[in-house]
Amino acid sequence: MTDKPIPEMSFEEAMAALEQVVTQLERGDVALEDSIKLYERGAALKAHCAEKLKAAEEKVELIRAQEGRAIGTTPVEGM
Repeated sequence: MTDKPIPEMSFEEAMAALEQVVTQLERGDVALEDSIKLYERGAALKAHCAEKLKAAEEKVELIRAQEGRAIGTTPVEGM
């Protein structure tokens, strides 16, 4: 796991960290207190990824609007 603060992570870094959290939680060999901390970190990582995706979608919408193309996005499954 990286010590990099979540707000400084790229989308890809945050997704990789989230996958690590999920793997650790699924194994079930983490103490209860550590599981709670992992869950909290996972929630923060998920929120960060959702923010990054939203920002990317807004940029795409702006580009499409500037080109005179139809705008609108479809939400990413699970986010």
